[in-house]
Amino acid sequence: MINQFKLCAFADEADAMIDGQIKVLNENGIKYLEMRGIDGKNVSQISLEEAKAVKKKLDSGGIKVWAIGSPTGKIDISADFDNHFEDFKRMIEIAGIVGASHYRMFSFYGVTDSAKKEKALSYLQKLIDFAKGYGIVLCHENEKDIYGEGAAACLEIHKALPDLRAIFDPANFVQVGQDTLEAWELLEPYVEYMHIKDARTDGSVVPAGKGDGNVAALIAKFAAKGGRVLTLEPHLSVFPGLDELERGRKHDNGEFVYASGRAAFDASVSALREIG
Repeated sequence: MINQFKLCAFADEADAMIDGQIKVLNENGIKYLEMRGIDGKNVSQISLEEAKAVKKKLDSGGIKVWAIGSPTGKIDISADFDNHFEDFKRMIEIAGIVGASHYRMFSFYGVTDSAKKEKALSYLQKLIDFAKGYGIVLCHENEKDIYGEGAAACLEIHKALPDLRAIFDPANFVQVGQDTLEAWELLEPYVEYMHIKDARTDGSVVPAGKGDGNVAALIAKFAAKGGRVLTLEPHLSVFPGLDELERGRKHDNGEFVYASGRAAFDASVSALREIG
C-alpha cells in the first residue's frame, strides 16, 4: 500500500544542512522534500538567492520539493499581520523558485471568540487569494492551540474557505484528545495529503503505527480516496527548532529513544514501510 504513494519528508529532522537532507532522502528512497529548515534557518528566513542555490542542489541530488513547510499562521491573531503577510509573500516566491506546488500553513493562536474567528478567516482568505496568482495550493494543518486544533473547528474553516485544502496530522489530533477516525469522517473531502506522525494519549510521539493515531487505518482510507502524498514528520528526537514547534509541550518518546536525528528519521521510515 505504501508503495502507491509519493513519499515526502521533513528531512531537517535528520540533518540541518541541505546537503545532508538530500543524502538522507536518497538513502531512504524518498524523492520529495517538505521544505522547512535549510542550513540551520527556517524557510521563512532564507533569501531568494539562497532559495535559488538550494534549488540547484536539489536538482543535482534528484530531489523535488512537494511543499513549503511554512510557519504562516503560527502567530497570535492580535499580532501584526502586515509584516507576517510580507513574509508569506516572500515564501510564496520561494515556493515558485524551488518548484513547490503546495504550501503548509496554520490558522492562528488566540482565536477565542466569534469576532476573532472572523478575523482569522479574513486573514486566511487574503493569503489564499494571493497564492492563487502563483498557482500554489494552500493547505491547513491541524495544530495544537490554533483555531483549527480540533476536527470541528477545521471543518468550520474549510466550509468557510473551500479553496483551502487540509493536511491531516494524526498525532496533533491525538495530542488534543481528538479521535482521529472521527476527524477523518468530518474532514475527508478536504484532505490534500497527510503528515505521518503518531502519538499516544499521554502526548508522547512515537513511530507510525505505534501510537493511538490509527495511522494504518487512516492511510488505507486515504489510499481508497485516491490520496497521493504522505509526508513523514518523525518528531522522535530533539532536532533544531523542535522546542519552538511544540511550544514547550511534552515530546518525550518513552521507549523510542534514538542516538541522533538521523537514527530517528531512519526508524520512522522503517515504521511507515512496515505498515504495508
